[in-house]
Amino acid sequence: MSRPVSYQEATARERLQHLFNAGSFEEFIPPSERVTSPHLAQLNAPVAFDDGVAIGRALLGGVPVYVAAQEGAFMGGAVGEVHGAKLVGLLRKAVADKVAAVVVLVESGGVRLHEANAGLIAVSEVMRALLDARDAGVAVVVLVGGANGAFGGMGIVTRCANVVVMSEEARLAMSGPEVIETANGVEEFDSRDRALVWRTTGGKHRYLLGDCQRIVADDVAAFRAAAQEAVGALADGATGLTLEALEAEQKMLEDRLHSFGALHDPIDIWSAMQMADAENIPMLDVDSFIAAAAAHRKGV
Repeated sequence: MSRPVSYQEATARERLQHLFNAGSFEEFIPPSERVTSPHLAQLNAPVAFDDGVAIGRALLGGVPVYVAAQEGAFMGGAVGEVHGAKLVGLLRKAVADKVAAVVVLVESGGVRLHEANAGLIAVSEVMRALLDARDAGVAVVVLVGGANGAFGGMGIVTRCANVVVMSEEARLAMSGPEVIETANGVEEFDSRDRALVWRTTGGKHRYLLGDCQRIVADDVAAFRAAAQEAVGALADGATGLTLEALEAEQKMLEDRLHSFGALHDPIDIWSAMQMADAENIPMLDVDSFIAAAAAHRKGV
């Protein structure tokens, strides 16, 4: 039996190698073209040959998909002008080529502060391109499992997708713990309390709140199976947003704020949700957690 490959510990290109059919990834802008950020060079900051993101096409269980993988080791996967333009171009090409789905391997702290407004504009363009792709019938599946999580603008982009797949070790939020602490003080959020950080932004909490649709073990094979299932399920269904869906989402968020807005620890939220043995949820393995969540939703 082959040894499990940790998704969290793999690089972006290792994830591409293991997630998709062997040898099927074809990069649209290969490393030899060295498309790098002009802004970083002007600041004498390090540049990367791919500006921290690889885009291309691959086979997922034999199904042709377009893919993007952010490299968390380069500036935390932060988005700049070129990085964002590559993501936008991929999504627009997916629409033009009428592919079934785009799979985005998100690992990003948000906007690249070195590039200021160029980075902010880039993220907004990625959001628009993603929603346009969905409206055109292209399913968008996001995988989150890297050490940097999905924060800032890329946290918003992630929630714009049709399906979000996370591991327990993954994190998803608008603002990172350090940002919240800096802005509002340690009383609001102690970023040194790693258990609290993972309870608040980690995969289990996001799954229970409905922010991600699937949670898997930190194993590339598990991510591959979940992505394959999601793409297959979306291939025959609607991918775009409707007014009814947006209204339902808004109602869900209003209900969440009303029910849990005064609670400061996810354990208190899980208890308010009437999850059995809420205090021990962080200790459950993924399979046991999924079973507990399923039992709760069935009212068992």
